[in-house]
Amino acid sequence: MSLNDEEREAVVADDIAPDTGLPMPTGHKIRFAAGMIVFNILWMTAGTAASQVLLPSRFTTLDIGQPETVLATMNSVSIIFALVANVVFGALSDSTRSRFGKRTPWIPLGGVVAGIAYYMTSVATSLVGIVAWWSVLQIGVNIMIAPCVAILSDRVPARIRGTLSAFYGVGQILGQSLGALIGAQFVTNERVGFVIGTVIWLLTGFITIVIIPREKSSLGEGGERFSLRKVVMQFRPPTRNARDFYLALVGRMCLIFGYNMIMAYQLYVCMNHIGLDNEGAAGVVAEMATITMVVSLVTSLASGPISDRLGRRKPPIAVASVVIAAGFAVPWLVPTSTSMLVMAGVVGLGYGIYMAVDQALNVDVLPDPDEAGKDLGILNLANTLGQVVAPIITSSLVIATGSYAAIFPVAIAAVLVGAVVIMFIRNTR
Repeated sequence: MSLNDEEREAVVADDIAPDTGLPMPTGHKIRFAAGMIVFNILWMTAGTAASQVLLPSRFTTLDIGQPETVLATMNSVSIIFALVANVVFGALSDSTRSRFGKRTPWIPLGGVVAGIAYYMTSVATSLVGIVAWWSVLQIGVNIMIAPCVAILSDRVPARIRGTLSAFYGVGQILGQSLGALIGAQFVTNERVGFVIGTVIWLLTGFITIVIIPREKSSLGEGGERFSLRKVVMQFRPPTRNARDFYLALVGRMCLIFGYNMIMAYQLYVCMNHIGLDNEGAAGVVAEMATITMVVSLVTSLASGPISDRLGRRKPPIAVASVVIAAGFAVPWLVPTSTSMLVMAGVVGLGYGIYMAVDQALNVDVLPDPDEAGKDLGILNLANTLGQVVAPIITSSLVIATGSYAAIFPVAIAAVLVGAVVIMFIRNTR
């Protein structure tokens, strides 16, 4: 069957890099893929090691409050800074004019800010100090993430966004797993673990901009230059053609919320739901991380190209959500160390599928590509909100019931609701 003129033009447009107006060379595709993986491996490794293992372990010895409450307080306050930083620096990168491009200058700066804040969090001994420095770290993280995610819209042809999104997701999956592994290895020697994390943060941005193809100068770009008024106006959420945008936001937030209710508390789940001691729980967490990493890596690398070939984003996310929910049900119904390992494999399968398609879906629903940095920043708030609200709800349920059993059905419901919301999106298949 031959293509008509409109279909042929659409195919050609899908192959064109938005920033150059030309097809993307294979070498650039490889460098973008490598850059996406490395960026996410680095920052997720450092962040996960602290947030899921090292800091929760440290909170059990600081005598500054119930560990779950300390963790929830740290996250609930830092969300304010993360929310603002993501939108502000997305808007700033949209407006930046420099010979290095509009996204590039912000990425290494964010890594340096995060590295300093990470180290200061690790040496803080009061609740106020921990919360304050973790909030600064959230600013640094979002200085990097907001412009990095916008690259998918700015510079990547539509035809390979699913594949590049898969590599982005693979980096996060590997980083989460490596972070849990590293954190578990240093749970009895936290200082070394925190120093390693600090070095990783400091290097993340610089390594990333070396790997990805150089961004063209933005000095000659038209449009209004950055101003305080423009930043204030950028806080306005999109209102035109934005139905799918908000469905993607809500669906993503539900899934990330449900996922983190269990995975962000896996050390405490192993200790209090399964009944292991601190070192035993750390060992199981390390095994889970290995299983999740291997399964998710294979699944994600396969799912992105398949999504591009089929031209579909919603069905993979629905399948992923059902698989994740099924994985959570295993240790809920059978609380043993073995069931936690089974959960790691099943959830890794579903999360790998989800992460392969998630960023491509987000780019597909953007109301205005010219405000990609700001709007993707808003969509990334779903990640931040889900990650921060999850510990708050989890700690509240644990305190109210005295058990971790109640968090599993809530997490399962949240993940499935997220899938239903995503299926109502109209403008992408």
